[in-house]
Amino acid sequence: MGVYLSTPKTEKFSEDGESDRLRYGLSSMQGWRATMEDAHAAYPNMDSSTSFFGVYDGHGGKVVAKFCAKFLHQQVLKDEAYSAGDIRTSVQKAFFRMDEMMRGQRGWRELAVLGDKINKFSGMIEGLIWSPRGGDTNGRIDDWAFEDGPHSDFTGPTSGSTACVAIVRNNQLLVANAGDSRCVISRKGQAYNLSRDHKPDLEAEKERIIKAGGFIHAGRVNGSLNLARAIGDMEFKQNKFLPVEKQIVTANPDINTVELCDDDEFIVLACDGIWDCMSSQQLVDFIHDQLKSESKLSAVCERVLDRCLAPSTVTGEGCDNMTMILVQFKKPIQSSMPAEEQSPPQPTDAESKPENNGSGPE
Repeated sequence: MGVYLSTPKTEKFSEDGESDRLRYGLSSMQGWRATMEDAHAAYPNMDSSTSFFGVYDGHGGKVVAKFCAKFLHQQVLKDEAYSAGDIRTSVQKAFFRMDEMMRGQRGWRELAVLGDKINKFSGMIEGLIWSPRGGDTNGRIDDWAFEDGPHSDFTGPTSGSTACVAIVRNNQLLVANAGDSRCVISRKGQAYNLSRDHKPDLEAEKERIIKAGGFIHAGRVNGSLNLARAIGDMEFKQNKFLPVEKQIVTANPDINTVELCDDDEFIVLACDGIWDCMSSQQLVDFIHDQLKSESKLSAVCERVLDRCLAPSTVTGEGCDNMTMILVQFKKPIQSSMPAEEQSPPQPTDAESKPENNGSGPE
């Protein structure tokens, strides 16, 4: 359930932006939770033909989410596979790279810097709602040099974060996900899930967890974590005889690539604080209704957050941190396929079916 405040924090961090091909709005709200553990990244012009959006939902602390928001897109850009046009490989490597980078003295130092700190002039706690803009490196990609120090043997954080990112390049949309944040596309008003919620009870996740020496109790990995995939959570990644993708908890993302077409209206990336309260189709319907009278996309996101916020903490639903990014395609996307050959976006595997009946994934 988590620790709740006596009254929710409803102040929001909101932002709008655009590129030649799309526009976006986002909003984050702490809500009833005692701390804000979400982070996000939005780069409509990551390079001349590519846009990047990411939602990161932290657990056990906020630093891993903030670390991903600051560095994951940089590592995608840095990888040689990206330069060769293989975005899929570069994204998968970037997810694994986050765990590698958070180890050792340098990783410990960066996580410490991203933790909450008191502003010595105002006395206010900084970083309650955080955007990577303030800590950006002005386009410089860090080489991540090794550092000696008292924390050189640091194995990485015990806290963790989901990661759900969407990359738009020309007519291609790539979605990579680890955890239970979710990306949904609206095609002709129909919601299609482009990611799968990685819960421990899913057969594929359960099989990996047990083979790696873990167990599931009350729907949680080793009785504690209610996610089967995440960045961080290094206590679940200590089996030296297994590769990273077969650990009890893995950062290995499901990756889904879709060719965009004229019927695609927008995509939504949001943490589970939203999906706990609305199904994919309900959210798409709500957004369509709001867009009839509201052109500012961040304002639409704010209305979703207010709609999901619970009046009390009795049930737990609507009490989580909430972050949502709405990306709207500006103009019809010219597909290379004839309209009659275009098929609905496909999920990452057979266990995750597109939502077309208003009910969320299992």
